[in-house]
Amino acid sequence: MVEGKINEIHGWAAKEVGIKVEPWSYTPRPLGPNDVEIKIEYSGICGSDLHTLKGEWGAPMLPAIVGHEIVGRVITKGEAVSTLAEGDIVGVGAQAYACLQKDCSPCSRDLDPHCPHKVATYTDKYADGAQSQGGYSEAVRVDANYVFKLPKALDPATAAPLMCAGTTVFAPMLRQGVKKGDRVGVIGIGGLGHLALQYARALGAEVYAISHSPRKRDTCLELGASHFVDSSNKEQTAGLARKLNFLFVTSNSRSNQYNEYLNWMDFEGKIVMLAAPVGQLTFSPFEFLLNEVAVTGSLIGGVNVLRKALEFAAEHNIRPIVETFPIELVNEALQRMDDGKAHYRIVLTH
Repeated sequence: MVEGKINEIHGWAAKEVGIKVEPWSYTPRPLGPNDVEIKIEYSGICGSDLHTLKGEWGAPMLPAIVGHEIVGRVITKGEAVSTLAEGDIVGVGAQAYACLQKDCSPCSRDLDPHCPHKVATYTDKYADGAQSQGGYSEAVRVDANYVFKLPKALDPATAAPLMCAGTTVFAPMLRQGVKKGDRVGVIGIGGLGHLALQYARALGAEVYAISHSPRKRDTCLELGASHFVDSSNKEQTAGLARKLNFLFVTSNSRSNQYNEYLNWMDFEGKIVMLAAPVGQLTFSPFEFLLNEVAVTGSLIGGVNVLRKALEFAAEHNIRPIVETFPIELVNEALQRMDDGKAHYRIVLTH
């Protein structure tokens, strides 16, 4: 058994529900033969971190170190790890483990985020009962299958958001087969949306950026949008009628807005939910019968999808727009994110 190099991990943990975190240390799980130990250099703040800390997705396991957009260097590896070497610059996303067995229905279909044995990067439990802890810390230990060597073209200082936000938007584009000439709408031009514009453009789509903030128009066009639609302008949204083949919803839209979105879709169009609306969605069956539109959702990307998301980003110069904060100012960074002031992602430097 290989011994780890950091056997007491120092990080910033929530000890009660709320967005305040404070210094805290824990003893990590033993380093298994297929595990990798990473010294963290950058950690992105994801909206999921805030939802978890605030208890909006259920009571979190406390103390909790969140963070699942991780970039760092391999400092130790188990004896069975042959694909990575000490010193490699790597990333970790929202998942730390899945069985990846051929007889596992989700894993066999590149849907390993739904594996019955999966472990999320933080606030989840391993089979041995140990709690997973995330990236607002000096180090992390993760199964090697969920550690991804960064392409050389990606800057480690800005790549962290690709591990979750970038993969989250690219995964359904791959699964739904977005291709050249498709008319793709992206609503909500924030941490997810500004990356969705870039991925959709690189796939060859005609991209519609849809936002209630007209000040974002120029940025959207620079990021690859062919059109900008002010969602607060009824005349402009009326022009979307029967226009879109795909709509990727990256903002916390109100549940009743989805009825309007149906009107924007061409026949056989698909609305893909990437953010959870508050409340229940309510539709008449005739809205589906008459429009022949599908509404679906997407979680995160599995092993193969995440690898493709990184390679595609490197090849097509897809880059997150980030603000950086030293890890010591993590509480200020969380507050800025919670206030909706981030432009467009926040990365903590360690």
